[in-house]
Amino acid sequence: HGIMSHRKFEAPRHGSLGFLPRKRSKHHSGKIKSFPRDGPGDAHLTAFMGYKAGMSHIVREMDRVGSKSHKKEVVEPVTIVETPPMVAVGIIGYTKTPRGLRPLTTVWAAHISDSCRRRFYKNFVKSKKKAFTKHAKKAETDDGKKALEENLARMSKYCHVIRVVCHTQTDKLNLRLKKAHIMEIQVNGGASVQDKITFAKGLLEQQVKVKDVFDQDEMIDVIGVTKGHGYEGVTHRWGTKKLPRKTHRGLRKVACIGAWHPSRVRFSVARSGQNGYHHRTEMHKKIYRIGNGYYKKDDEVITNNAKTDFDTTDKCITPMGGFPHYGIVKNDFLMIKGQTPGCKKRPLKLRKAAVVDTSRRASEKIVLKFIDTSSKFGHGRFQTFEEKAAVQGKLKKHYLAEQE
Repeated sequence: HGIMSHRKFEAPRHGSLGFLPRKRSKHHSGKIKSFPRDGPGDAHLTAFMGYKAGMSHIVREMDRVGSKSHKKEVVEPVTIVETPPMVAVGIIGYTKTPRGLRPLTTVWAAHISDSCRRRFYKNFVKSKKKAFTKHAKKAETDDGKKALEENLARMSKYCHVIRVVCHTQTDKLNLRLKKAHIMEIQVNGGASVQDKITFAKGLLEQQVKVKDVFDQDEMIDVIGVTKGHGYEGVTHRWGTKKLPRKTHRGLRKVACIGAWHPSRVRFSVARSGQNGYHHRTEMHKKIYRIGNGYYKKDDEVITNNAKTDFDTTDKCITPMGGFPHYGIVKNDFLMIKGQTPGCKKRPLKLRKAAVVDTSRRASEKIVLKFIDTSSKFGHGRFQTFEEKAAVQGKLKKHYLAEQE
């Protein structure tokens, strides 16, 4: 009889099987697969959408009793997500069935912007641009208004879940993007479905700001698609050990991909293939700051959104020379602790925490002392251009400019 062989050293497996299949995501902008559970309270939105601008770091005093860093200054990495106001353009109602939720009906706003309508076309310029034109005409008439009320009445009678269809305002961003990203945002809270519908109807054609959805120090979930790395071998994709240097036919491989029998390769064996551009949900990210965009006050533009009570320099959140591969953040933004999935400019969906975080970290109050705005392209030595000029004095280019 054949004696079964055994491995010489035991070791845990490389890479998680919880994320199979490791393939390219279908949704470039992420997909919220489940919203937080509905509960009491006023009607409110549960998600938002932003664009990843880049990272920086902050200094704050930690307030965590029992920690070694309690009452000490800590430096922490943060991600800046630009979140211009979104526009609500529709309401969609779902009924509960034994097979899950079923959309009952959708109500659209009378006026829908071009950036949103572009999303319904492959080639907007060459099209006849007819999307929603008949709807807009009908919405102005008495019949249209009556149909709207009838649909809303049907929703309040049969629906259990109400979601608002919102789109981002891409014209406010500094990107080449013209098509808006559209998403459904669930309305939670409210005493009845009618309350939710009344709340949603009040939002139609209105701008929804990020501070209306999230609060300072709140824990949120970030949903997005990770950076793509293309077709990658097992060493990088699964983190398997490299073979010894003298190995014939390459060493960034798996030495044995399975026993003779069963005479198949098992799914759990590390193989090469697509790495990155996977759909991921990262839970419990803390909001360190909900920043205001540039705004006008007494005919001057106020841009000091990176100021803190301790560092009173007037400076904006954009680092010197702009965020690399992104540009200047002029709109409202979220500062989130740690990193988020995806590359710069990638759309991210931000959702209220689906699972309540009860840790001490979640309830901590954040008071920022300093936000770094030095250049992220090289060795940033200065926080502002004024500081740079004060240290360096006049340069050759300044003298040349004066002569001209």
